[in-house]
Amino acid sequence: MRYIEAPAELGPDSGGPVLFLAGGITNCPNWQAEAAEMLRAEPDLAVINPRRTVYDQDAAVEQITWEHTHLHRADVILFWFTSGSLQPIALYELGVHATRGAPIVVGTDPDYPRRLDVEVQLSLARPGLPVHRTLAATVAAARDLLG
Repeated sequence: MRYIEAPAELGPDSGGPVLFLAGGITNCPNWQAEAAEMLRAEPDLAVINPRRTVYDQDAAVEQITWEHTHLHRADVILFWFTSGSLQPIALYELGVHATRGAPIVVGTDPDYPRRLDVEVQLSLARPGLPVHRTLAATVAAARDLLG
């Protein structure tokens, strides 16, 4: 697996499928590290992580632009919503990419406060798209979608 963490760039030729780890990066656990570990054995996969090791508020515009660019380059976008944080930007990104028809996989912690909103909105925008209840199930679904 190739691991690309913001602000590093994917590069023009990924050489294989690209998975973007979309979801909370502020005031929530580092679930991206756990997801990346689950994908470690995938040799041709590029995993894109928007969570920076060190984040400076002065880099906000750069971060937003980086995420926008890499979300549109991904072959599959994995959305995970943790409990304890609303993650409004991730909800916005989910709406954008669900309605544009991007290949997405979605999961929420059972205690995520807006789980019902995610389930209902997705049932309207993407009927039949499941909302997984564990990170492991969400990662497995992404792996399946990638082939």
